[in-house]
Amino acid sequence: MPTTTPAELRRHWRERREIALLDLREEADFAAAHPFFAVSLPLAQIEARLPDLAPRRDVPVVIYDDGEGLTAPAMERIAALGYTEVAVLDGGLAAYRAVGEVFRDVNVPSKAFGELVEAICHTPSHPAEDVQRLLAQHPETVVLDARRFEEYRTMSIPGGRSLPGGELALRIFDAAPSDVPVIVNCAGRTRSIIGTQTLVNLGVPQKVAALRNGTIGWTLAGLPLDHGRAEAARTLSSEGHARARDAAGRWAERVGVRVLDRGTYAAWVAERGARTLHRLDVRSPEEHAAGHPEGFVSAPGGQLVQATDEWVAVRGARLALFDDDGVRARMTASWLVQMGWDAAVIGDGVVVPDQTGVPARPPVPAPARPYKRPYEGTDNPRAAMQAYIDWELGLVAQLANDGVANFRVVRPAAAG
Repeated sequence: MPTTTPAELRRHWRERREIALLDLREEADFAAAHPFFAVSLPLAQIEARLPDLAPRRDVPVVIYDDGEGLTAPAMERIAALGYTEVAVLDGGLAAYRAVGEVFRDVNVPSKAFGELVEAICHTPSHPAEDVQRLLAQHPETVVLDARRFEEYRTMSIPGGRSLPGGELALRIFDAAPSDVPVIVNCAGRTRSIIGTQTLVNLGVPQKVAALRNGTIGWTLAGLPLDHGRAEAARTLSSEGHARARDAAGRWAERVGVRVLDRGTYAAWVAERGARTLHRLDVRSPEEHAAGHPEGFVSAPGGQLVQATDEWVAVRGARLALFDDDGVRARMTASWLVQMGWDAAVIGDGVVVPDQTGVPARPPVPAPARPYKRPYEGTDNPRAAMQAYIDWELGLVAQLANDGVANFRVVRPAAAG
């Protein structure tokens, strides 16, 4: 079988050349140790997930395991799907350890990026005890939960409302009066950091801060959580929309987000045989199902930033983002550009959302050995939650030691 060395793989990443690195082991093994840009794709999930993760069939694909004997059967299954440039990582995970950092947990690039954002931008945050006092002294304080609605329903900060991260920029001017404090929370750290910094970057008048360490921090402080709530901050007025659109446009321009006109988008589509193109609808799944442009898959903006590797396996790919409001795609793209992605926004009127429903895809087999995330559910041991927070706090140092990320965080103008 063709092979690629770990050093050559890392050169691809540093030089921004297209390549996908697939970890064939079970999810729990992947979460124990993997290279920075590796994507978890257990052997049983190849047929169901790989065509979306790597839509160009002649893109360079590298597969590896840790001595379990998974590469030979994976090579056959991937070749049967039509992929022509598949290689095995020479020496597997053990050989990679000799030249690069290995990382724990899942969605590592996004989580490491969130920690870097906080370190560079000094994203404001308050510990759980301070937030509890703030809510007692100022009950008008608005708490916005940036996770998926299903996660919010499972457990939430008392008084909090659901506003998934991709919706924060669009709806903030309706969700909170300009003279009240706003707290953004998630389960751990990343989505609250990115959500809070999104609002700071927009220049909102509200005093915004993250709940430090999210519902994990709240639980570790011995504070009670609510369960089963359904409050959602979904209002969008014409005035609030106009303010959000203007602010998002200014910020996207500062970051360098491109807006694709009809000709440029057509050229990107025509080049799919030479460059990988992911077409992503960053609106809510419900909006996507009600109507979306041909070829675009549902990738809600906040989740796309939080877990980019669940949609895109090819580092160096092009990402074309669609919305119908002029806010969500620009803010999502602004983060993806800072993460080193070649991401751009579809301009007004370039594509038409005329496809309805969700395209049928093969069912994805559940992992045989799933990774239990310490930030989901209500029965996680305190030690596991604390260990997770400690791990996240160490990601910036590990990121610097690895040297392949190509991240560049843009500060708001007021921060220099």
